[in-house]
Amino acid sequence: MANGTLLEAHHVTIRFGGLTAVSDFNLAIGPHELVGLIGPNGAGKTTIFNMLTGVYKPTEGDITIGGTPTREMKPYQITSLGIARTFQNIRLFKELTVLDNVKIGGHIHYKYAGTSAVLHTNHFRLIEDEAEEEAMALLELFGLASRAQGLAKNLPYGDQRRLEIARALAARPKLLLLDEPAAGLNTGETLRLMEKIREIREKFDLAILLIEHNMELVMGICKRIIVINFGKTIAEGTPDQVRADKRVVEAYLGEPAEAAGL
Repeated sequence: MANGTLLEAHHVTIRFGGLTAVSDFNLAIGPHELVGLIGPNGAGKTTIFNMLTGVYKPTEGDITIGGTPTREMKPYQITSLGIARTFQNIRLFKELTVLDNVKIGGHIHYKYAGTSAVLHTNHFRLIEDEAEEEAMALLELFGLASRAQGLAKNLPYGDQRRLEIARALAARPKLLLLDEPAAGLNTGETLRLMEKIREIREKFDLAILLIEHNMELVMGICKRIIVINFGKTIAEGTPDQVRADKRVVEAYLGEPAEAAGL
């Protein structure tokens, strides 16, 4: 790691035609941090995730993971550096089993030749057994082990959210990016998710970058919060500092803080 950081983004900007979606964004995340990235709809949060994971290439600026520049890397190469993500809109392999979804998440760590797979050699079977054991342990962690052989599409919505996190963890990331993991969850499910995020951070010694609209979740678990609006960072600090920032209030309410009585 360079300078004790897992990930750094320096003056990152991305333009789509004449639209600047993200402007001069800076970020540094260290080991074991839990950082929130918030802002109104359309602020550029998911676009930032897409740049960090190689889906989009920044127009300007640089991103490094463990000191390694990622500009010319494909998403799978960036994953191999220790970064994994979930998606705002769930992206499971819905026609595959719950177990196979998690095994796919860890595929970068299991290497064997195509002939080994065709012939089902001892090496192939050993690797497959290891992959299945690791996947089942993750499903157990999320209370999904009993559904392992069912199709992912048949899981309730909340379980699909949990399965996507389990699949991301199968990649053995050092940094986990969660894109609105509480979207569509009820209050009870959200509270359980908060505890699970804390648990997996400790269990796997992860850093986590979290996009979330649920302020109770963000303020309850994040030690540091970054706020963006119209693609620009407008505030950064502790939950208390962000909550008291007039620019944040204005961004969310669309009017000066004084007029909103805050």
